[in-house]
Amino acid sequence: MTSSLLAFDQLKQVFIVCGKTDLRKGIDGLASLIQSEYRLDPFTPALFLFCGGRLDRFKGLYWEGDGFILLYKRFENGHLQWPRNRQEVQQLSQRQLRQLLNGFTIEASIHPAQPSQLY
Repeated sequence: MTSSLLAFDQLKQVFIVCGKTDLRKGIDGLASLIQSEYRLDPFTPALFLFCGGRLDRFKGLYWEGDGFILLYKRFENGHLQWPRNRQEVQQLSQRQLRQLLNGFTIEASIHPAQPSQLY
């Protein structure tokens, strides 16, 4: 899963902005959002991922040391399982990033069992 500009499997830090982001924003708007709303530094070597209202596309912002890379991907078939229940930033592991980009959820689907009566 690599791009000609960015090797996803070699990223040290990946952050996902949960919820909906206005994807009309460009580099400056997304970098400003990272700084002002989430108090993170967009100039760190980290990939920041954003999703709008449609789950078949997302944007990524990455500082490469001498400039930003703005990624935009639209899936032709299928969609992302983007976390919509929070307005926060979450750090992703490499496994979670692969899961997300392959259309799987990054959140656990098995929850701790609550003790109940036996049948």
